[in-house]
Amino acid sequence: MKSKKYALSDHLKFIIPSLLGVFLFMTPVPTDDGFTIPIAVLANWVQDVLANQLSAIMMIIIVITAIMTVIAKIAGQAAFQKTPFFQQLFYVSAFWTVTRVLAAIFAVMVYFQLGPEAVYGESTGQMLLGDLLHVLFAVFLFAGLFLPLLMNFGLLDLFGTLMTKIMRPLFKLPGRSSIDSLASWIGDGTIGVLLTSKQYEDGYYTKREAAVIGTTFSVVSITFTLVVIDQVGLINMFVPFYATVLIAGFIAALIMPRIPPLSRKPNTYINEAEGDIEEQIPEGHNSLTFGYQKALDQAKKESSVWKFFKEGGQNILDMWMGVAPVVMAFGLVALVIAEYTPFFQWLGVPFIPLLEVMQVPFAEAASETILVGFADMFLPAIIGSSIDAEITRFIIAALSVTQLIYMSEVGGLLLGSKVPVSFKDLFIIFLLRTLITLPIITLIAHIIF
Repeated sequence: MKSKKYALSDHLKFIIPSLLGVFLFMTPVPTDDGFTIPIAVLANWVQDVLANQLSAIMMIIIVITAIMTVIAKIAGQAAFQKTPFFQQLFYVSAFWTVTRVLAAIFAVMVYFQLGPEAVYGESTGQMLLGDLLHVLFAVFLFAGLFLPLLMNFGLLDLFGTLMTKIMRPLFKLPGRSSIDSLASWIGDGTIGVLLTSKQYEDGYYTKREAAVIGTTFSVVSITFTLVVIDQVGLINMFVPFYATVLIAGFIAALIMPRIPPLSRKPNTYINEAEGDIEEQIPEGHNSLTFGYQKALDQAKKESSVWKFFKEGGQNILDMWMGVAPVVMAFGLVALVIAEYTPFFQWLGVPFIPLLEVMQVPFAEAASETILVGFADMFLPAIIGSSIDAEITRFIIAALSVTQLIYMSEVGGLLLGSKVPVSFKDLFIIFLLRTLITLPIITLIAHIIF
């Protein structure tokens, strides 16, 4: 196979945006508090500038989301037919419609301090609307806008081709699955789930592969981990924190596909037949040259600046309107339960001896955060942010990120998608991931601190 001819502009179109994306999302830069990434610097700046308005802005976004969702529900699926993006954003299932309406009611109650204090108290509603959602607003604004730099200009195509030889032997997965994991790692776990579900429906993954990728590789994005580590007051430790998450996640990814429930999933395609998968590297190429050629082909498709900003804008709206109401609704209910009932204390009791053996300070307080992450990934960080020991807050934050399956987002999406996993599967996978990653994270934390 002969190499295609490319103009200098094609090479630059791949190289410049990809390097810019790597700089913004992955390059540590020094600040007064230690190292962080440029996206976080921008997000902090916006939070400082809009500090007094952000609670009102987030309340308005959540209320508008609820109103539009109700309108879409009443008008039916055809209402937003001309704009598929808004159709997908606002026309959701009855469960998510109720969730968004509930979030809007909560946001108004918290902002205007209406109703019982349990709803708008310092450690419940105020913490969510006056603190966490500020961080979400700012991080999503810049991460969403610049995400296409990583997704659309060939970087993923290059990695996908290079990763084939790694994904098969290690994780028993096709090379293209590294794109799903990269997309969720860089963009959002939800992006990974959507990609996986789409590829499964199109016959590229078997049932087992789709279940493994959806539950093991729809990793928490860099953006979200920034918000989590910020919440526990350790943003200056982002680089060692992220390295810890990657190591623990990698070990879990080696083990999970080899044990039930994932190992028991059938290795057949959606139509029970073989899929048509092209993973061979053509003659006259090695994986680097072929991957580079695919990257250039992808970059060539990106023709307009308007499309770039449109897609960035859609990412932002998707994150603001898709994630914020869920965090508000699930988050507030779980925080009220955590704050005013012993429910999560009971759930955490079996973990206290384990944490004590591993010499984690404040083991009892830490144990409350271990299973609460199944409801929403942010809750462990919110509940754990008041613990005095930095090492404990570090462990809680890293564990919450490596558990992966939280019902408010990835778990809910997986259940709603075509990926063949049940609620029971998800809970077992969540528990197994917790038991595998907790000792690894604790060991690394003891080395760091």
